[in-house]
Amino acid sequence: MSSDLQQIRIGLTDCHPCSYLADRQERVAVALDPGMHCGSSYEVLLANGFRRSGDTIYKPHCDQCQSCQALRVSVPDFTQSKSQKRLYSKAKDYSWQLKSEMDENWFELYARYIEARHQSGSMYPPKKEEFASFSTCAWLNTQYLHIYDQDKLVAIAVTDILSNSASAFYTFFDPDYELSLGTLGVLFQLEYCQQQGKQWLYLGYQIDECPAMNYKVRFQRHQRLVNQRWQG
Repeated sequence: MSSDLQQIRIGLTDCHPCSYLADRQERVAVALDPGMHCGSSYEVLLANGFRRSGDTIYKPHCDQCQSCQALRVSVPDFTQSKSQKRLYSKAKDYSWQLKSEMDENWFELYARYIEARHQSGSMYPPKKEEFASFSTCAWLNTQYLHIYDQDKLVAIAVTDILSNSASAFYTFFDPDYELSLGTLGVLFQLEYCQQQGKQWLYLGYQIDECPAMNYKVRFQRHQRLVNQRWQG
């Protein structure tokens, strides 16, 4: 952890079953200092492996497991892979818009996504109030990247906008589309970051044993935070 974060107060949760690895226990460290709850401090915390859920800033702090590794993409160095180029070409008629509020029909899309993809997860059954508590943050500039197929809303990527970076917080999309809308959401977030001159796009935690997360490592060049050092 960088020297300017050495003195912040951390609270530890109790251990509970891991949300991603069935045979593991997880707990998290929570940043307790109110002074950390602002965009500039959170950007430093992101660079030290923290994330947020609602207004809460946390970091995995498991006793017997180090599988969660923060991952970020270097925006100036990003190069599309062959498969990402093909996806981008297939989506040439798609468009994206960054908005401060979600379109009125967002919940219908979100509910279909949760019903189809995450019935065993903590967000099931889908509820507007729970999603608002999870996704919004009173002290951050959180925007919503809307993806449209012609005039049809097909995905929303919740994105925290910071001074020198952006953080891909959560994406939901039309589960009936064969196109990889989750990957497309990251490509469009990277496009936004390139337009705005950002250095980093943070993609959350990578867990190699969790197949659903492996799309993250396909964005090059990326770095992982290993033993508090960014590598890659």
